[in-house]
Amino acid sequence: MDQLLINQGFPLLSALIFLPLAGAFVMLPFKTEETCRYISLFVTTLVALLSFVLVAGFDTSTAAFQFGETHTWIEPLNINYTVGVDGISILLVAMTALIMPFCILASWSYIKVRVKPFMICLLVMETAMLGVFVALDFVLFYILWEAMLIPMYLIIGIWGGPRKIYASIKFFLYTLAGSILLLVAIIWLYWKNSYSFYIPDMMWQPYGITPQVLVFIAFFIAFAVKVPMFPFHTWLPAAQVEAPTAGSVILASILLKMGTYGFVRFALPIVPDATLLLMPYVLWLSIAGIIYGGFTALAQQDMKKLIAYSSVGHMGFVTLGIFVLNKQGIEGAILQMINHGVTTGALFLCVGMIYERTHSRELSAATGVGKYMPVFVTFLAFFSLSSFGFPGTNSFVGEFLVLAGTFEFDVTLGLAAIPGAVLAAAYMLRMLQKVIWGGTDNPDQSWITDLNSREIVTLAPFLLFVLWIGLSPGPFMEMMDMSVTELLNQFNAYKAQSVAAVDILVTQ
Repeated sequence: MDQLLINQGFPLLSALIFLPLAGAFVMLPFKTEETCRYISLFVTTLVALLSFVLVAGFDTSTAAFQFGETHTWIEPLNINYTVGVDGISILLVAMTALIMPFCILASWSYIKVRVKPFMICLLVMETAMLGVFVALDFVLFYILWEAMLIPMYLIIGIWGGPRKIYASIKFFLYTLAGSILLLVAIIWLYWKNSYSFYIPDMMWQPYGITPQVLVFIAFFIAFAVKVPMFPFHTWLPAAQVEAPTAGSVILASILLKMGTYGFVRFALPIVPDATLLLMPYVLWLSIAGIIYGGFTALAQQDMKKLIAYSSVGHMGFVTLGIFVLNKQGIEGAILQMINHGVTTGALFLCVGMIYERTHSRELSAATGVGKYMPVFVTFLAFFSLSSFGFPGTNSFVGEFLVLAGTFEFDVTLGLAAIPGAVLAAAYMLRMLQKVIWGGTDNPDQSWITDLNSREIVTLAPFLLFVLWIGLSPGPFMEMMDMSVTELLNQFNAYKAQSVAAVDILVTQ
């Protein structure tokens, strides 16, 4: 376990993972809804503060996994509780921890029935999501990967919109189908690696090309469904539209990142030959998702559907950056995971605030509210500009790096991605124009009230990160730099070794 730096002090990662679960158990005896709200807010805020400690103590000069913990779990099967973070996962951990308190605040008045079960579902979700990003044992990873399905299924199916049953079942079946293939790949890797589930030991091993391709396909389907990549995306608009606001935010900000994280963490280092072989197909699927998501979002009248389809396009940029296999592309992709989480999460919060007032997600019901909600539309304007990558906002930096890496890899591919950025501007500006000004036939909005202090507190941190990353991305890039550099060095060394081996065989 040379790649894992064992933490000798306070078990910070375990505290981050299990505090939300402990909070869910603490909540069980309480009956008053207000108490449950405050307990969940306190617990998620405490986890967010611990994430600041994690980031502050992170050593950016090494690519090793830090804050490591390892304990024997199921000894006969060599299954261990092993966790750690590196530059690829730490930003995702921090984002997950920071977003959850605002999901609680967004649900404060939105969720009026079964408040305690809802808050318990959110806390259990947080445990599963944080665990996925820090797990270094494949069984632990898989259990947490599957565990998050149940609370999200309940969140959509109980507190969702009119078509909540359809949306929750579709979400569950799609993700479960992909997970079954992932389990098969894990079992094969366990057998090939001397019956070990330790993930770093599975990386950069000389597996044959055929098993690599099969494992890559299993990984690809599991992770592509979660992203979701075109054409595995159809569950996403249904789930995000029908989910309550907090559910939509979690889906957009965190759950989708599990798929792209899986590509970086598993596909590239475990099956590099298959990655190189199948990379062109993944890249062009990413382009298809970018274009499809843009055109489909442009046609929507439902604001939630518009943002949901925009996610398909934005995540296409992320997978594009990952699979061009250069530093600019991968760093841009990881940064764009964070950017999309911040911006799209904030946009779903904005739509939820409008829905609480108008009880409609249709653009026609929200037209012209700018006159009566100046604070709201100011926030919405910044988040909309960020969504299509306006200079000075966070998404501009991420998309620029992805496109720079893509053009470095292949000019044709880069040119094919450009329309996606144009379409993003078109559908976001269209929504912004309608909400702020509308037209001559606006409904009477004089009764509508602007944001209250709780809603402003909910949105303000998202705006802070939009501007911080947009104007000063250096600290965020520094966090991931060593890990991405080491990943690419290992990948290139493995590729050179494979080419040399092929040349020897040919000469013989």
